[in-house]
Amino acid sequence: MANDPLFYVVAGAVLLVLVILMIGIGGFAKGGDFNRKHANRLMRYRIIAQAVAIVLIIGFVLIRRMGG
Repeated sequence: MANDPLFYVVAGAVLLVLVILMIGIGGFAKGGDFNRKHANRLMRYRIIAQAVAIVLIIGFVLIRRMGG
C-alpha cells in the first residue's frame, strides 16, 4: 500500500485538512483581528479540503478492492 502513489495523495489531502484545522483552531484560540478576518474563509477551505479527501479515500478504497 505504501508504494501506491494514490496513497500518498490521500495522505497529503488528509494532512492538508489537519493543517487547515490547526490554523483555524489557533486563530480561534488567539482571537483578535486574524480570527475576525479569516475564520469563515478557513472553515470553507477546511470543508472543501475535507470533501476532496473523502472522495480520494473512497476512490482509493474502491480501486484497492477491485485489485488495481
